[in-house]
Amino acid sequence: MRAVGIEEFGEPEVLKVVDRPLPVPGPEQVRIRVTAAAVNPTDLLLRSGALAAAMAGQQPPYVPGMDASGVVDAVGDGVDLAVGEPVMAFVNPFHAGGGAQAEYIVVPREHVVAAPRGLDLRDVAGLPMNGLTANLALALLDLPEGATLAVTGAAGALGGYVVQLAKHRGFRVVVDAAAGDRDLVRGLGADLVVPRVADTAELAGAYRAAVPEGADAIVDAAVIGADALGVVKDGGRFAKCRPYELASERGITIHAVQVPGHPAKRAALEELAALAEKGVLTLRTADVLAPERAFEAHRRLEAGGVRGRLILAF
Repeated sequence: MRAVGIEEFGEPEVLKVVDRPLPVPGPEQVRIRVTAAAVNPTDLLLRSGALAAAMAGQQPPYVPGMDASGVVDAVGDGVDLAVGEPVMAFVNPFHAGGGAQAEYIVVPREHVVAAPRGLDLRDVAGLPMNGLTANLALALLDLPEGATLAVTGAAGALGGYVVQLAKHRGFRVVVDAAAGDRDLVRGLGADLVVPRVADTAELAGAYRAAVPEGADAIVDAAVIGADALGVVKDGGRFAKCRPYELASERGITIHAVQVPGHPAKRAALEELAALAEKGVLTLRTADVLAPERAFEAHRRLEAGGVRGRLILAF
């Protein structure tokens, strides 16, 4: 089978389409014939070598990708899915089987759910990873209905899901956005839109002008880091969506959002699929590319400003 492979770490051009053995599902596993797989920031870190320690003991080519859509191709013992059923899945690329960007993948049954009906499977590929990240961030923050939640990067793929899911759960949502993104984030459900500031050191002041008391919590989808702490009130909560060091201040609780450790992936994925089917969550695809153009997707994601998901279609 064909897969996007990383034979050596480096710039986006190291990505190549490689041949890999067809994987065989074991007990409680599902093989999926992949329709599409999304490109994530974690893929960029894997390709660059920043996550080389996570690949220790494995042999290249490494296959990136953390979410996919497709149809069930084969199942192991104990699996209740039918061959031919459209599905979406979370994929962990940090194991010998590799990630989602391949013609066929094998994943645990608990990482696979029926795809939302009536939606293009290429669009569906953009839901699992970012949807799970948004779901886990809000679960960790554990806010009461009516709480004020700040979201950085609300116009991006992850931030957009956070805004929509937060509104669905009854939160007041305040975001920052550039002038060209204000209509977009309002359409996603943001209650207050703060003007984007170029200097992140001024971010807290911009939010506090709109919410003087401070937000109850923040989801830092834009990976602002310490400069975003000032957005949150004393004793509030902070969800960081990438692994970076962040010291607390003013009694703020810091939560690290790490989807591979999500305790209930299947239940969360089923909820996300149902919400997408109802239109509560909007599947935004920025572009669909062939696997041979994976390097282009990495270049565009690194450059920033992508609105929606970049999808590789097999």
